[in-house]
Amino acid sequence: MENILITGGAGFIGSHLVGKLLEEGNKVIAADNFTLGKRENVAKYADDPYFELVETDVQDIDALEVLMNKHKINRVYHLAANSDIQQSAKDPMIDYRNTFNTTYGVLEAMRRTNCKKLFFASTSAVYGEKTDVNLTEDTGGLAPISYYGGAKLASEAFISSYAHMNDFDVLIFRFPNVIGPNLTHGVIFDFIRKLQNDPEELTILGDGTQCKPYIYVLDLVDAIYRYSMNDRKGVEIFNIGVENATTVKEIADMVCERLGLENVKYKFTGGNIGWKGDVPKFQYDLSKIKATGWKPEHDSNGSVKATLDSLDIQLCKR
Repeated sequence: MENILITGGAGFIGSHLVGKLLEEGNKVIAADNFTLGKRENVAKYADDPYFELVETDVQDIDALEVLMNKHKINRVYHLAANSDIQQSAKDPMIDYRNTFNTTYGVLEAMRRTNCKKLFFASTSAVYGEKTDVNLTEDTGGLAPISYYGGAKLASEAFISSYAHMNDFDVLIFRFPNVIGPNLTHGVIFDFIRKLQNDPEELTILGDGTQCKPYIYVLDLVDAIYRYSMNDRKGVEIFNIGVENATTVKEIADMVCERLGLENVKYKFTGGNIGWKGDVPKFQYDLSKIKATGWKPEHDSNGSVKATLDSLDIQLCKR
């Protein structure tokens, strides 16, 4: 049994990771400020004696230090971050505080409490707009084009320095769009809301050709657990995702089909991006993680379909 802290533990990915870590016999403390996380995401674990949900902001280093000392935390999964990239495009401070500053808070609290093991949820956005490059973990010239990507890359840099100075053992996953049960925003929800307001016409940002890989959250959580428990020294980075990708128009088609809507008129806003800072497509090299034998259960389209299946009853009731 390990004493584990998950920051953002009531959030989309964090809540699923809570279940996996409890299932494997660990004591889990989920820290969340409920900006995006929801208590109901982890309500089913409330009676588990090895689980505790704590409302706190991990930017508060002193409070986090107290929490980690109290529970003798020896491993941290840092998932707390802004995940609504369109929102931070309007206000860069959102990513400075919720994506970068949360990372600094975690690292400093780990240093103070002598906690050595960290998992960090990074993103494909750190690579920037490299549409014609096969992106490996060693790709250089990283130049994020969104505030979110910049905050994640800055976080990786601080992690590298803290790991060297304090002998941390760190696993970093750079993953693309994650979808599945408990999802709260993103293109799927945007389309659902728009079609509920107008089932005859759907406005689609860009030209619909934007094409990205989508990974199912339970596949991701399986990989996080499996690889984070491996012994390592220093910092190890993996690209993680799926082999294929899904266009925005394909997602629109699948949403319309799930809602039972036919002959919906698509209205494209034009251009090959949805908003400034959006990377329309990229080529992700997964050879490093594939060489270890890991393979996701769902491909990109399968992830979209499984997500819609998980939301079907909820949608019918709206």
